Amino acid sequence: MAIQGFDYKGFAQNLAQQALELIPADFNDNQKNYVANTLLNFATVAGQALYDDESLGFNLDQAVMITQIIAEWSFHKSVDLVRSGIPQQYWDPVMQKIAYTIFEIAKNAFHQNLPQDQCLQLIEHHVKKTWLDCIAELKDKNLIDEGLMEKAASQSNIDTMMQQQAAAEQAAQEQSQVQGQPVPQNSQIPSGPAPLGADAKVLKLATLAMLFQRMKQEKVQTFLDKFKADDAQSVIKFMGMSDLDSKVDPGAALRCLQEIRTNLPGINQNITPSKIINKIQNVAQYLDRSKMEYTLRSERSKVKRFVFTALEGEYYEIPPKVANIIATHLEDSV
Repeated sequence: MAIQGFDYKGFAQNLAQQALELIPADFNDNQKNYVANTLLNFATVAGQALYDDESLGFNLDQAVMITQIIAEWSFHKSVDLVRSGIPQQYWDPVMQKIAYTIFEIAKNAFHQNLPQDQCLQLIEHHVKKTWLDCIAELKDKNLIDEGLMEKAASQSNIDTMMQQQAAAEQAAQEQSQVQGQPVPQNSQIPSGPAPLGADAKVLKLATLAMLFQRMKQEKVQTFLDKFKADDAQSVIKFMGMSDLDSKVDPGAALRCLQEIRTNLPGINQNITPSKIINKIQNVAQYLDRSKMEYTLRSERSKVKRFVFTALEGEYYEIPPKVANIIATHLEDSV
């Protein structure tokens, strides 16, 4: 029988509605609609497949979890597609492959009763691999150039949001320890470099409000509970300003965020050339040079040069994020 209590249509619509609040503010209406509709379509299709196929044998919790995973990854990767610069006519085929991959991996993982964390890690691994494969395929067909491929490969909205959330958590923790005068309710947001004192505090609260505007309400409330009452009210006031982005100087906000990020464990640990070289040299323990050459046979010359230069202990200069993606992709092929 069908999964009792599983209203997949209503659930998909609810997820799409929540996503509207998280879509980047700089997206135009077409881009926002694409992200929201893609999430809604794939969540609905997945939910219906789970609901109709009695042979799968999933319970309500499992069906909800799989549908939500597909919805969340549909959101992140459609945002990445918009950011990538890849022409829109190629977006749907990429998203279809990613959604199919998630559905199949999730079904198998849940059938094997793997722990939830392991399921999520497995799905993330295959989503990222499929993403890179799709981009490489577009390049191989000469539908995008090398520069666009590298730009697309470096996109990761899920990592960006996790860093923003970590920054917000750190800031909330710091703010709960701040002593001194509350921020006046009529404070003006400083537009230039923030001086010491009240203006710096106002800018910090306004910057946090910009982050909170893009987060789920329950998460925001968790952070605000750690603030002093007056500061929490100031943040709420800033969040209510529809034109907040235009009132905060981007450079000043960036400096404020950077200050928070520098105090976050793990966030400030950059990908270094030596770490990337070590990753590739570790792969060489399992693949000799001839097998490595075969694995890289379809790659462009720049990638091959980067890999074999790393095997010699040297770093061929390409952007670190792209280099790390290549190294990770090579690890996955072993």
